[in-house]
Amino acid sequence: MIRLTGINRIFEVGDEKVHALNDVDLDVGAGEYLSIMGPSGSGKSTLLNLLGLLDRPTSGTYYLDDVDASSLSEDERATLRRDKIGFVFQFFHLIPRLTAFENVELPLTLAGVEPAERRPKVEAALESLGLMPRAAHRPEQLSGGQRQRVAIARATIMDPPVLLADEPTGNLDSASGGEVIDILEELNHRGITLLVVTHDEALGKRAKRRIHMVDGAIVEDVQQTPS
Repeated sequence: MIRLTGINRIFEVGDEKVHALNDVDLDVGAGEYLSIMGPSGSGKSTLLNLLGLLDRPTSGTYYLDDVDASSLSEDERATLRRDKIGFVFQFFHLIPRLTAFENVELPLTLAGVEPAERRPKVEAALESLGLMPRAAHRPEQLSGGQRQRVAIARATIMDPPVLLADEPTGNLDSASGGEVIDILEELNHRGITLLVVTHDEALGKRAKRRIHMVDGAIVEDVQQTPS
C-alpha cells in the first residue's frame, strides 16, 4: 500500500539547511494500524504531510498503491490524494460557514458527484456517527467531539483506502477523545489503513505497530500487542 525508500526532506532556513527527514524507509501494508511517535521536531508531521501528498520529498521515492507519487504532476497528485487519502487533524479544519452536512458533502461536490447521489451518502455517513440531529448546525454550534466526528465523516466520504490522523484527540477531553479513537479503530477493522501521529503514549500503544522518530529518522519500528 505505502512504500517509502530513501526519503529526505530538507528545508532551507536562512543560510542553514534543516533535515526534517533523513533517509526514511517505510513499508505499510493494506489494513495496517500504525502509530507514529516522537518528540516535537522529530519529523512526524513532515512525514505525514509527505504521505498525504501535501509536500514533496527532496529526494527518495514514494509509492502509494503501486503508483510512483514522486513523479506525478500537481494535478495528478491532487487526484491521487482525493481518491486514496483521508485526513483527520487536531483542529478539525472544518469550513465555518458550512453546516455539518455541507462540510461532509464538500469532497463529493468537488469530485463532481451528482446531488442526487451525494445526499444519501452524506446522510448515511452522518447517521453512522450519530450526527444526523446536528446535520444543519455549523461548526461553532458543535462540541469538539462532534466536530471531530464531522471531520472523520468528511475524511472518509470518498471511501479512501488510507486515513491519516494528526493528533486526532489532541484538542478533545478524554471522553470525546476515546469516542474518536473507537471510531478510527472501527474504520481500521473494516479494512482502512490507519496511520496516527500522536504524543500520547496510551494512544500510541493501541496501534498494532509503532514507529518512533528522532531527528527526522525512524529509530524504532515495532509490532506490539494493542493495549
